[in-house]
Amino acid sequence: MDRRTFLGAAGALAVTQMMPLAAAAQISAAKPRIVIAGAGAAGLSLASRLRRRMPQATITILDARRQHFFQPGFTLVAAGLWSPADVTFGNAEFLPQGVEWIAEAAAEFDPVANVVVTTGSRRLPYDFLFVATGLFLDYRGIEGMEEGLIGRDGIASIYAGPEAAAASWRAIEAFIDRGGTGLFGRPPTEMKCAGAPLKIAFITDDRARRRGRRGAVELVYNAHREAVFAVRPVDARVKELFAGRGIAINPSHVLVAIDPGARKAVYRTPAGTVTMGYDFIHVVPPMRAPDAVRNSPLPWQSGPLAADGWVEADRATLRHPRFPNVFAVGDIAGVPRGKTAASVKWQVPVVVENLVAETAGREPTAAYNGYTSCPMVTGYGRAMLIEFDYAGDLTPSFPFIAPLDELWISWVIEEKGLKGAYRAMLRGRA
Repeated sequence: MDRRTFLGAAGALAVTQMMPLAAAAQISAAKPRIVIAGAGAAGLSLASRLRRRMPQATITILDARRQHFFQPGFTLVAAGLWSPADVTFGNAEFLPQGVEWIAEAAAEFDPVANVVVTTGSRRLPYDFLFVATGLFLDYRGIEGMEEGLIGRDGIASIYAGPEAAAASWRAIEAFIDRGGTGLFGRPPTEMKCAGAPLKIAFITDDRARRRGRRGAVELVYNAHREAVFAVRPVDARVKELFAGRGIAINPSHVLVAIDPGARKAVYRTPAGTVTMGYDFIHVVPPMRAPDAVRNSPLPWQSGPLAADGWVEADRATLRHPRFPNVFAVGDIAGVPRGKTAASVKWQVPVVVENLVAETAGREPTAAYNGYTSCPMVTGYGRAMLIEFDYAGDLTPSFPFIAPLDELWISWVIEEKGLKGAYRAMLRGRA
């Protein structure tokens, strides 16, 4: 398929998929007090859709952050293709009229009293609460590690923000100049964009090849378990690609400590701790719920999602089972998948549709199937467009794109298409 045919087909498919949704949208005349905790991808998308679908509701969004980051673009910053400015927006740009923005964070959740307390000690009563706080990057959960080390002593990490992604690009370039051993991996916790650590390994490999320096570097991916990716066909494909490109895999290696001065990394393995030297390391921190959520009654009380404080939520409706006027959306939601911007695009319409139906006296029927998408960059100009659900089944949106093939069109979606779609999503239009 040539480029013109692809772009035309993609546009046509997008229009046909959006038309039924627009025609089916209904309005609720209810006047509830709605609080949205967090102005990230989920929070802003919620505010926009709720404002249109519930025009008489009182909607308040809480977030102290003035800047908004297009996090899917951090990989492209770390690849040297984008600048931090390319992934930085202003939150105010996407705030719909009629929504109150309190520039403070949520400090306390009291779902028994139906109140959120802000960091400025404001008490906000609500009829419905949407928890969209995002997650906490626990860099200090790795002994010897902190955000200030990113870009120094061979340490990279794209997750801490646009400047950290840019510093990671410089670290990759310096590593390729110098040569030696590069280590990659991910934490054992739930995490946002689980494909990003793999992308950075692929990018480093391809960049070294393009510079004629691949023979000077050894690349090792330390997987936190036997698999490098949770979806079986994707795991098999990535392992195949790694083998073909000389990227070694060490299974069941969890990073627990780092010595930046000595350039040593310590891993927990089934056989005990293992220390590995490095010239470059891409650190992905453990991720957990922010303290305000973690210390509230909202997290799971037992099970695999309890330890890190993820909000208890029904996996189909994202509704809290113990506090039915509370919903969790985005990274903070305690569901088996869904910590990507693509997941937010599917989650937000579900919770909004169900709330509109309920407040309009209809039975809520919308359900989230766990949809997650990862444009898996495997080199400059090529990627695999991987989409899957709770069951781990591949769910391709475009019938002309093979999800496990390295394709130019999948790269175009990552580099050219996602940011525009993301901005539309923040405005409740995607």
